Amino acid sequence: MSGEPTAVGEYRPSERRLAREAYRRGRARRSALIATVSTVATAVVLYLVVVNSPGWERTRETFFSWHYASLAFPEILKGLRVNLELMLVCGALILVLGLLLAIARTLRGPVFLPVRLLATVYVDFFLGLPMIICLLIMITGVPALRLTGVTTDPLVLGGAGLVLTYSAYVAEVFRAGIQSVHPSQRAAARSLGLTNAQAMRYVVLPQAVRRVVPPLLNNFVSLQKDTGLVSIGGVVDAVYAAKIVTSQSFNYTPYLVAGLVFIALTLPLTRLTDWMTARMNRRQQQGGAV
Repeated sequence: MSGEPTAVGEYRPSERRLAREAYRRGRARRSALIATVSTVATAVVLYLVVVNSPGWERTRETFFSWHYASLAFPEILKGLRVNLELMLVCGALILVLGLLLAIARTLRGPVFLPVRLLATVYVDFFLGLPMIICLLIMITGVPALRLTGVTTDPLVLGGAGLVLTYSAYVAEVFRAGIQSVHPSQRAAARSLGLTNAQAMRYVVLPQAVRRVVPPLLNNFVSLQKDTGLVSIGGVVDAVYAAKIVTSQSFNYTPYLVAGLVFIALTLPLTRLTDWMTARMNRRQQQGGAV
């Protein structure tokens, strides 16, 4: 309901609108209060269950030692640099290879059948192959071949394993985005005189990439965590640094510290993904461009 104009032309909300807004503020305060009480009560219950468990004292000494946490933290931070470098380098390669695979799988025409088949076999194989087995094959199997000119560095081979596996995941994300673009978009581009490659480059891909940004970010959150798996080859990353300190003290607190460090790195990217997903949902509900 519109407000009532004053003598000097200033806007003044109506009584009904003021009452409605007051009611909404009251509901919001009530919801916030209930959520806070519920959260605190749940936290207290969980805390009491854990600290009153029979093995709590032993668990506290083994996993929550401040002494070993302060001892391991600097070493874990040194190793974390390896994880960050792996994520950045592998992430760039995964984007390129995943996009090429997605385009190969969406090529039209019988002449491209071999390309489509090869891309499909690649994606199916690495989607089904467990990550840990892929890394073991790359880190231990490739050096066993003794190929001339091929590196035996476990860091490089582990990174290659990550690229091979994650490019299959990312290829499927890109393919879903390409197929979500309505065929009329491509037809309109062709009617304007663009070739198939130009229609893909200037019309389809920009829309497809914009639509798959949230799932791509989810994949990179997973990649950030899985960089710790290269430690199976002896690479001194954050996880392996925690393992070294643990092997010297037989206290598992360094593993907990490494886990918390990874969580701290992952949280900003996770929240960014949530924000972008909510933003796209709002745009879709408003009927705007995605």
